[in-house]
Amino acid sequence: MTRRTRRTALASGLTVLALVAALTSGGCSAERRDTLVVLGPWTGAEGIAFEAMLKRLDDGTGKTYAYRGTRSLRETLVAQLEAGDPPDVAVLNSLGELTEYARGNRLEPLDTPGHPPWAPRIDVNGSRHTYWVPLKVDLKSLVWSKKNKGSEGNPRWCVGLASQATSGWPGTDWIEDLVLHRSGPDVYARWASGRLSWRSAAVRGAWTAWARLLGERSKKSVDLSLTTSYEGTRDPDAERPRPRGLLNSPELDCTHEHQSAFIRYLYANAKGKGGAKEGGGGGVRVDPSARFLPGPAAHDGAYEVAGDMAAAFRGGPAARELVERLSGGAARRLWHEEAEPELRPFFPGAGDPRPTDPGGDEVAAILTGGAKALCFDASDAMPPALRDAFHRAVLRYFRAPSAARLDTLLGQLDTVRAETGGGTLAPDLLCAPPAPG
Repeated sequence: MTRRTRRTALASGLTVLALVAALTSGGCSAERRDTLVVLGPWTGAEGIAFEAMLKRLDDGTGKTYAYRGTRSLRETLVAQLEAGDPPDVAVLNSLGELTEYARGNRLEPLDTPGHPPWAPRIDVNGSRHTYWVPLKVDLKSLVWSKKNKGSEGNPRWCVGLASQATSGWPGTDWIEDLVLHRSGPDVYARWASGRLSWRSAAVRGAWTAWARLLGERSKKSVDLSLTTSYEGTRDPDAERPRPRGLLNSPELDCTHEHQSAFIRYLYANAKGKGGAKEGGGGGVRVDPSARFLPGPAAHDGAYEVAGDMAAAFRGGPAARELVERLSGGAARRLWHEEAEPELRPFFPGAGDPRPTDPGGDEVAAILTGGAKALCFDASDAMPPALRDAFHRAVLRYFRAPSAARLDTLLGQLDTVRAETGGGTLAPDLLCAPPAPG
């Protein structure tokens, strides 16, 4: 979930330089002859599981693989590219960034077939290639709720918009999901690819629908949401204090949360549509967001999705082969084995291993066959400058959701759309049905 801007990288220069030194000196440079380095966004338990999988992914040639995880992924990668010492492979969640790197001749073309919406074939210098592969995927069009807090009545929506330099992205997910369910995949894809004005009725209506769903909020409530992490507040009574999710954060007093499937690690007792399972989280269930969002039933089968994609940033066949191996059956099986149950990844193939925690299997079924259309996260498909402006606009609108404020913000976003060329991918690459088989 790491989204960063070049300006942020400069602002945090000392931190980034120290991190880059650790990543590129000694370890990286000395290992370069025999070791392929993967730079990725996973730290903590997720990073440990991915690294364990990587160590077991022996290709029989004697090559070894090293993982470098960082929450400052964009800054680190930019700094390494500018220093002329990129990792062999990097894992990013932004199609917009990946497309810019491909068209800037930073990525190696792959021999794999296209896999929309995760890894479409794109035009670069007059030819079409795949430049990245999906490692893990995620389902975003979900609502989590607590049975024991009146979740069958009118929702009281949890909102936590803080995420360090990428604060605001939970709000962009709301807007994107509302565009998708109110107007359908075709309109969504045109907007995400820069072909539709931010001031259009479809897009503007999604912002105002979000404000109506959230309802009137006091200044204290607004300020709390702007400063509360999307993971919720920490539990002071836990043996090792950790985030406890928005639903379990008493300061928020809410019953429903709009959030991606990845958040299930905070609600490990989540139950599918059949009902709630009582446990440490107080009985949490997960449902498709279409049940709660306004829009015609014809769009209920459309889901917003996201993914983490691997691309080869260093020339030569070894890096390309590693990228393809990372998305293969052996890597997925090993990753599933190494990860904790609530952190087991979702994969795009119907035959891939599935999470077995409550709710996880149902989400996997939607991703691999139950959905009619999977539409890639719109902000992650946009040019980075437009994506970052979207984040900031959400924060400003949430603070003061007036019509005049919205007109100003949408006009500013249209200006950035014009300055950046609007989009990096064609509309027909952003939505697709689940892959057959």
